Amino acid sequence: MWLPWGWHAVNAAWLILATILAYGVGVWLGSWVPIIRLLTPTDRMRHKVRLRAERAFAQHAVSQTRERTGVLIMVSLLEHEIYVLPDQPLFQRVPTERWSSIVEAAVSRLKSGDVVGGLCHGIETCGALLAEVFPGRSGDNPDELSNELVLER
Repeated sequence: MWLPWGWHAVNAAWLILATILAYGVGVWLGSWVPIIRLLTPTDRMRHKVRLRAERAFAQHAVSQTRERTGVLIMVSLLEHEIYVLPDQPLFQRVPTERWSSIVEAAVSRLKSGDVVGGLCHGIETCGALLAEVFPGRSGDNPDELSNELVLER
């Protein structure tokens, strides 16, 4: 049977099947991490990591400390990026280069395959920086934030 535009119904069925198949392949490839990383511009990935870090900072009430000395260390596996987000008073008192050095300290160990050591080294470096900038007061230095690892998808 001919359709009004001159195609056979069988041709139209093959076209629809090919479209559905192409869509399925596109969805599958679009959810594969190496393809996402290949096709996403670096500046967009960095922007998304920063936005997710800011959202997590607010969601987990990192700024709700007495002297606003909270620091969020975010590791994004998709983007292969570590982002350190300090609370505002820390951001004002510590130069950006010092926060970058925390990331670099962790990344250097991560690149050698020592994931746990890299993250621990970054956390220790951050702790040393905090002790230098905002030293604890003896007898009055509560741990106001959870130290638990938070996994988000």
